Amino acid sequence: MNFTKGNIGWIEVVCGPMFSGKSEELIRRLRRAEIARQRVQVFKPGIDQRYSDEQIISHSDFKISSRSVKDAAEMEALIDPRSEVIGVDEAQFLGEGMIDLSVRLADMGKRVIIAGLDTDYLGRPFHPMPELLAIADEIQKTLAICMQCGNPAKHTQRLVESNELVVVGAAGMYEARCRRCFEPNLAELQKLRDSTAAALGRGAQK
Repeated sequence: MNFTKGNIGWIEVVCGPMFSGKSEELIRRLRRAEIARQRVQVFKPGIDQRYSDEQIISHSDFKISSRSVKDAAEMEALIDPRSEVIGVDEAQFLGEGMIDLSVRLADMGKRVIIAGLDTDYLGRPFHPMPELLAIADEIQKTLAICMQCGNPAKHTQRLVESNELVVVGAAGMYEARCRRCFEPNLAELQKLRDSTAAALGRGAQK
């Protein structure tokens, strides 16, 4: 990109588990920028089409128009040099290129607002979010409510069986859990319980 350098921009990162209000907070900040009559562009990964491929829609039904892209390189090609604020949802799905792109946009005077999961379904750092947190000028960590005990939740619990890192889903496939209630291998444990129960059932019928 050949943007003219202006005032130094900055990078804001909103992170946390699913159902913690990340997208809602992203939309809130972007709406305020629009009210201030700033030029805003919004992007999200094409893989996330849970509610719409032309909007970011939070679990609480907050909405804002967006462009779907496959990675940071495609996003860069679509950025208008006149844009003052760049919003990105679910940045963990856009690859390592988000790190360099975010720095360059900020150095060119853009305000970059990023939302994403900081940990995956096993509780591990979800790259490139840790790196984006490291380069951010401002960080907000959002917490959800544990669906098991009601305490503040920092983990995303996967409820369906899969060893894939990326399984896009919402309620019914994931829920928020606190540190105490989080079970990284819940799906595998449930499969074992089901097979054990089935075996016991067959034994009882003999």
